[in-house]
Amino acid sequence: MAVSPSGKWDARYLGPVPHDTTYYMKCMLGGALACGFTHAGITPLDVAKCNMQVDPAKFKSTGQALRTIVAEETSRGLWKGFGPTFVGYSLQGLFKYGLYEYFKDMYMNMAGEEASAQYKGLIWCAGSASAEFFADIALCPLEMTKVKIQTSPAGTFPVPMFAALSHMSAMKAETRFPFGSLVPLWSRQIPYTMAKFFFFEYIVALFYKHVFTAPKDTYSKPTQLGVTFASGYLAGVVCAVVSHPADSLVSLMGKPANRGKSLGAIASETGIVSLATKGLGTRVVMIGTLTGFQWWIYDSFKTAMGMGTTGGK
Repeated sequence: MAVSPSGKWDARYLGPVPHDTTYYMKCMLGGALACGFTHAGITPLDVAKCNMQVDPAKFKSTGQALRTIVAEETSRGLWKGFGPTFVGYSLQGLFKYGLYEYFKDMYMNMAGEEASAQYKGLIWCAGSASAEFFADIALCPLEMTKVKIQTSPAGTFPVPMFAALSHMSAMKAETRFPFGSLVPLWSRQIPYTMAKFFFFEYIVALFYKHVFTAPKDTYSKPTQLGVTFASGYLAGVVCAVVSHPADSLVSLMGKPANRGKSLGAIASETGIVSLATKGLGTRVVMIGTLTGFQWWIYDSFKTAMGMGTTGGK
């Protein structure tokens, strides 16, 4: 029973440990570790994907894009944007996961015991959307810088992170730095995160209802973490499809030819089919793997801290 010391039902007492300030801070740290390392680790795929979106005539497939970048810029070109990717997504993960846990508990308590059980999906979506709203504010300046580094021809834009940030700020009339991409980032990341958390929680619940039918805490930690990874990977595939058109728009905004154009104009010129499909295969592999490992790292950290894995209650 999730009963607080006052004797009332409280969602903060549903898990193996109370969800106090220390719990949420640990979740923030776990989220930072999960997102920073995974996003930075797949920088070469991200470089290929962004260039396929911005210049599909030149970069026709993932393999061809990788080979072209290496031929023109050596293997170092594959790791362009590593710094802002690591810092930006660490900050994003910190708020995404930590605030999700906080907002989910808050909305469950607002709804009450019966309604929170009946409308779990809405609470997962509301909690994740609220968390992502703030996470993207932290991410936006670094995401804009990352995309500019990755899609600029060699020698035309600084590659080191701090030099690139300074250049973005100095040229903010053209680059729209630091929050020019915030609206398309929200349009990409909020649906992505809602799908990521909803389908993760939903798939975990299915695993523990239909496959691992004994009480969750009777299964070993490796088994629980295996469920976490599988659920995260499957949720990531859905996320990639849902958020890809907006992701393409964010990449296209960094293209010199699109300076000063509205999002509607860029979308109209590119076409909805192109926005939805160019680079999608790469992104499905990238985001599926990424999301699976993010949830695995996050739940591994929670388990090491004695906080248990996410979902499946």
